[in-house]
Amino acid sequence: MSANLYEVLAAGFPADRGKACFRLPDGSALSYSALEDGTGRVAALLKARGVAIGDRVLVQTAKSPEAVMLYLATLKIGAVFTPLNTAYTESEVAYFREDAEPRVFITDAVAFAREAAALAPVRETTARGESDVASLIYTSGTTGRSKGAMLTHGALAANARALTTAWAFTGDDVLLHALPIFHVHGLFIAMHCVFLAGASMVWLAKFDDAQVLAGLKSATVMMGVPTFYTRLLENAAFTRDTAAHMRVFICGSAPLLPSTFAEFEARTGKRILERYGMSEAVIITTNPLNGDRVAGSVGYPLPGVELRIAGGETGGIEIRGPSVFKGYWRMPEKTAAEFTADGFFITGDVGRQDADGRVWISGRAKDLIISGGYNVYPKEIELVLDEMPGVIESAVIGLPHKDFGEAVTAVVIGACAEDDLIAAARKQLAAFKVPKRVFIVQDLPRNAMGKVQKNVLRTTYADTFS
Repeated sequence: MSANLYEVLAAGFPADRGKACFRLPDGSALSYSALEDGTGRVAALLKARGVAIGDRVLVQTAKSPEAVMLYLATLKIGAVFTPLNTAYTESEVAYFREDAEPRVFITDAVAFAREAAALAPVRETTARGESDVASLIYTSGTTGRSKGAMLTHGALAANARALTTAWAFTGDDVLLHALPIFHVHGLFIAMHCVFLAGASMVWLAKFDDAQVLAGLKSATVMMGVPTFYTRLLENAAFTRDTAAHMRVFICGSAPLLPSTFAEFEARTGKRILERYGMSEAVIITTNPLNGDRVAGSVGYPLPGVELRIAGGETGGIEIRGPSVFKGYWRMPEKTAAEFTADGFFITGDVGRQDADGRVWISGRAKDLIISGGYNVYPKEIELVLDEMPGVIESAVIGLPHKDFGEAVTAVVIGACAEDDLIAAARKQLAAFKVPKRVFIVQDLPRNAMGKVQKNVLRTTYADTFS
């Protein structure tokens, strides 16, 4: 067996290929046999279209089992899977087409699979090495142009194996999958665990309250972003009984508020398992499956991951290990700048590691506020604000200020008053950390995975102190 990720994943498929891989909302199912056969036929069509080893297959398509076949088929023939957010506009896609220079660009996986149905499936998997690129994942591009992170067959396989072990996936598991599959969370983290364990998925096109509640009846594991869990808590039909048989709820892609963690435990008796990852390294740390899960902490580094804090007790998080990406596509200078001389990747996140080894994230380095010469970590202020009466969620940013350089500013969702929040903050925070302004809003701008887009907030409120 070569290091081709498809071979690694297929080795975990159940011996009985008639077992359901996808359980669909209409009550139908798609077996592993159908997945394997469909993957082979799509691989045949890709080859017929001239896709060769190392070619990029650019994909912007709706979530479907056929889209998964397209992903696996790309791996199978040794090409490079390059998924795009389905929300990207034509002008945004033009950049990715120019940068990735794909052999093909596919916008309808279902139609592609239908066209492939008449072809004989490719049975042989193209040999690939661990250092060969399997997927090109473009970062969100919140500062500057999007960068293509080159994830190798070996890196993705190492992470998948570590997660399957850490979260104790078995063939008896049923994962509730309501995530998009253009992102590492839904594409790699969720599905790879299922495939390696020969498990099944309740397959939903998106998060729909009724479908999720129905799916939970047969699921054992759920993976989601914080918004999934807040929406469940807003639904009176989500009860302790609904969650009673679930083995674990896993959360990531955006910070989970301690208040959500506490409310979820009070409602269900179960503690959400929070983990920390990024496109360039998939999953880096996880709270323990068996052991104490602490609100606000993202747990311990995965086995094989070296993690260190640069620049003091709280500082930049740097990592080294088998699942770290190869570099940025066609950006050698950027790649060199993001790695230290001894091979650690500079994540851009700021945090600390306590005496027990647990990791705590303070925020992104680019979000660090320097006010009057003092370092201010937004997460610290957000944790204080989020506990105040009437506050649902807060986002803290630094804005240009002629005297302080940057002024601490909060944008808050909730039924509260600016003066009251500032007065309450003064009782708990040093003066230089207290927000100079608080804006009350209905919603916060978010990306597709639920992360608050602080760059948008900084633009929106840029002239506040001018």
